[in-house]
Amino acid sequence: MPSPYLDRPILEKHVSEGGSQSGLNYAVASMQGWRAQMEDAHTCMPELRNELTEWGYFAVFDGHAGTTVAQYCSRNLLDHILATGTKQLATEDPEQVKEAVREGFLDIDRHMHKLARQDNWDRSGSTAAAVMISPRYIYFINCGDSRTLLCQNGHVVFYTEDHKPFNPREKERIQNAGGSVTLQRVNGSLAVSRALGDFDFKEVDWRPQTEQLVSPEPEVYEMERTPEDEFLILACDGVWDAIGNEELCAFVRSRLQVCDDLREICTQVIDLCLYKGSLDNISIIIICFPGAPQVSQEALQQEAELERQIDMKVEEIIQMMRSRDEDPDLLYVIKFLASEEMPGLPPGGGITSKKHGPECLH
Repeated sequence: MPSPYLDRPILEKHVSEGGSQSGLNYAVASMQGWRAQMEDAHTCMPELRNELTEWGYFAVFDGHAGTTVAQYCSRNLLDHILATGTKQLATEDPEQVKEAVREGFLDIDRHMHKLARQDNWDRSGSTAAAVMISPRYIYFINCGDSRTLLCQNGHVVFYTEDHKPFNPREKERIQNAGGSVTLQRVNGSLAVSRALGDFDFKEVDWRPQTEQLVSPEPEVYEMERTPEDEFLILACDGVWDAIGNEELCAFVRSRLQVCDDLREICTQVIDLCLYKGSLDNISIIIICFPGAPQVSQEALQQEAELERQIDMKVEEIIQMMRSRDEDPDLLYVIKFLASEEMPGLPPGGGITSKKHGPECLH
């Protein structure tokens, strides 16, 4: 078997941004990283069509065992949701919206199952983490172990639960479908218990779609929008394997106060996750509401002072090394700095996130 990892990571980032009339701003960034193939995909639609122009839809798809399912879902999942549910969505009745989303997921999975048989697709699958934002609600949609969270007043107030095979409810379904959870994986091989695609795990013909070894059924939650809403983060597990919910919320919030370029903040998160050891493809979408923190003069001054202190410290370390006839070594400098107590470093990021300073301001 060829290795799923490269000898060195592919660091090129794909970045874009946009916004809506209703005051949402977003940026998305993705990077292949250490993986031999880029299997992530995403969709960003800040404004839908027709009677849903005030709605936005954002999604991250983390493919595995190939790219076909993730790519197909990034292009077509929303259409399947709207085909079954435009009228339900327009009602703004949360229960009807949630049912339309659920039907859309089951519908696209049935459709792909037929295509996979006809067209001999690869055996891939994909997680899906999405949000639909209406004038009144945020709908959190999750199938697999990509994750979405909402930050209000500097705290994570909601996040989606990962679908792992060892979760009691997931494990029960897997065992009822004749499977097992071994090494925390479905039948010892798949690390998620819900996903789109993965049709090798959906072949028990007499069982409904939602009772197969791997289920395509999403969990959907709604939260009423409030002026305290600051930002949403959607990301694949290449991010969450490296950094926790509260840490990432604090890091993004601190960067918003010194940087008005959301694309730059997304790339800083990717760099941070790579530094913290993420070996996966990395994709992240940050969506800011009108209540998101703004760049502040005070935060900029603190950041500039921090940069000055770091520069002085680096100079000090280099002088010390030269006095011992040692060549300055970047890794040694970073390790030395990381061991020092330095107030004002970005929460969740520390010294490793300080390659970028306030120069990202326009």
